[in-house]
Amino acid sequence: MLADQFSQTFRNEHRQIRDALLELIGAFQERDKPRIKSLLDRIATYTGPHFRYEEEALYPALVEIFGPEYIEELLGDHDRAIGTAKRLLQLAEKESLSDEDIAEATKLIRSILPHVSDCDGLSIMVERLPEEKVEQILQRRDQSLRAGLNLLQWAEQIRKRPTTASA
Repeated sequence: MLADQFSQTFRNEHRQIRDALLELIGAFQERDKPRIKSLLDRIATYTGPHFRYEEEALYPALVEIFGPEYIEELLGDHDRAIGTAKRLLQLAEKESLSDEDIAEATKLIRSILPHVSDCDGLSIMVERLPEEKVEQILQRRDQSLRAGLNLLQWAEQIRKRPTTASA
């Protein structure tokens, strides 16, 4: 069943993102700038295709279940995550990180974690979609992975929704 394949894939993607975000908190707290930059790159690589297929295929398929208001909330979470990624990059580029920078980075990263865990639960709703819709979502995922755009590349070059929310 395609919904089971989707659920397993979706959960594994969220685990990767969760683990990288938690590692990023540690890297900031240790002021390990090479590791911070490496983790930010890894997270951007994971989230670019993931956000893309969510917005282009998954969320539209779930409008009929949740209604447009909740889907708008999910899109707003993505807006904030993109703004947060930009701010974390700014912090990572600083010559040195102050205690305030570390506290800000930790707070920003923690602000993203609820979306990661909440979003993972969408897979139980995908079980209710017709097989052809699930197949379309998985195809869009494959296309997004092949395109290989990281989060900011996708947000700035492809995403139709303007990112107006800041971190």
